[in-house]
Amino acid sequence: MKRKLLSGFIALLFLFIYVTKAAAQQWAVSTNGLYWLTATPNLGFEYGFHKKLSVAVNGNFNPFTFKDNSKMKHWLVQPELRYWLSETFKGHYFGLHGMAGSYNFGNLPFGSMKDYRYEGDLYGGGFTYGYQWIISNRVNIGAEIGLGYLHMDYNKFYCPTCGERIDHYRSNYFGPTKIAVSIIYLLK
Repeated sequence: MKRKLLSGFIALLFLFIYVTKAAAQQWAVSTNGLYWLTATPNLGFEYGFHKKLSVAVNGNFNPFTFKDNSKMKHWLVQPELRYWLSETFKGHYFGLHGMAGSYNFGNLPFGSMKDYRYEGDLYGGGFTYGYQWIISNRVNIGAEIGLGYLHMDYNKFYCPTCGERIDHYRSNYFGPTKIAVSIIYLLK
């Protein structure tokens, strides 16, 4: 069900792009520096298909296991429709984002992740506020924050490596769902 919702959302965004007559078409590639601080490679693509509208798709993937079997393994896809107050890739914008992913966190130095491992899926969405500063003709710096809802469906395990499963849980979360400080390269 989650994959169908995500696939449908992405298909609708791409359909909307191709049927809309664009006044200011432009592509951008970005990366979120905050994800890199957690050793998570990430890449985003954005398409400005109107002078005040763009669509972005960001993805990140962390396949690494660190010393002492610490792990924050995950993948996450975040499509977003953005409305720019000035013009695309300049100044303030508001967005509507979705997200879907899978995770395997354990043996981390905070909260219950010191003693337990969590493995599961998540999906949700929310609203975004962001701002982009023009640095040069092709480079911007962007900052954004998102608030919204996540549904998590996961298993909890006793030890971070191989322990037996405690139980299966489903939980809902309302709060921050997105934060980014990104470098954006414009492909004019």
